[in-house]
Amino acid sequence: MAHWWKKWTVWEFLPWWLANVPVYGMYGWFALRARHVFFFSNVNPTIPLGGAVGESKHQILQLIPAHIKPKTVLAPAGVPVGRIAEMLEQAGMRFPVIAKPDVGERGFLVQKFAHAGDLCRYLDHFRVAFLIQEFLTLPIEMTVLFHRYPDSSRFEITSVCIKEFLSVTGDGISTVRRLMARTSRASFQLDRFERDFPELLERVPGLGERVLLEPIGNHARGTKFLNGNHLIDSELKSVFRQVCGQIDGVMYGRFDLKCASVAALRRGEFQVMELNGVFGEPAHVYDPAYGMWRAYRDFYRHWQILFTLHRAQLRAGIRPTPIRAGWQIIRQYLRYKKQMEARQLAKKAYL
Repeated sequence: MAHWWKKWTVWEFLPWWLANVPVYGMYGWFALRARHVFFFSNVNPTIPLGGAVGESKHQILQLIPAHIKPKTVLAPAGVPVGRIAEMLEQAGMRFPVIAKPDVGERGFLVQKFAHAGDLCRYLDHFRVAFLIQEFLTLPIEMTVLFHRYPDSSRFEITSVCIKEFLSVTGDGISTVRRLMARTSRASFQLDRFERDFPELLERVPGLGERVLLEPIGNHARGTKFLNGNHLIDSELKSVFRQVCGQIDGVMYGRFDLKCASVAALRRGEFQVMELNGVFGEPAHVYDPAYGMWRAYRDFYRHWQILFTLHRAQLRAGIRPTPIRAGWQIIRQYLRYKKQMEARQLAKKAYL
């Protein structure tokens, strides 16, 4: 099957906006039942709009226990270039690092940097607040989606996803470009690599040599998502229940984390890169073997969980974000996203 055809027919590769058409209907059904457009926002009252859009990653990280967070600094918009190196040194951080917008989604503008000069040019171009985070070398990256109830009587993990990073294996003859063109997952990334990493595409890996193409575990960047729900048991729930008990005002969320092994995860030895709010998806559904109908079943289940938590919060006296305030947050985020996309298109000016 031609790669272009797979992009429009295979569930895993469907464009995000198209794959979510049925999900919009699910949301509409529960919003109608709740009689509130932003009913989900009271599920996580300490995060603006519950963590749907426009939230500050830095502010959310402050809610997480310090011992499970990587070293991170917030570089304000327009920070002087000389100040960035100073901030990293004060935090005890070394290159490589990961830079991500303080406000963003789905890996938007997230980039790995090995040198201070490249990082400074990047921040100077976009001129918005960025989180700079140490690049964790722990070998396993996962997501863990949880929810709990206000009376603390129930705690559940409903999704575990294991990420497999985009890579190619050399045959001693072909360039990286030719190796990428042979698989749908990698070929969909070729335009981005032509723009950002053209020199890598000309490299000829040795026979059996594995070349890591993308160190950032984002589905839109070619990372394969694998269903890890078989790992959910009482031991794993106990570990995350203790962590979540230290995070006030977050009833539903998804940890993006790294760990050395599954055994280490069960011991509570992991590092949380991000905590996503109410729109944190059950990422295991993007496993190539999972299937579209099972995925939509799980999406419905998670919207049902959000609705149930919304009603539980109402009984506790916690109301959703007023509609006018919610639309203001969304409009502000959309203006911000439009500006950043325009600057992204012009980024050849500083490369």
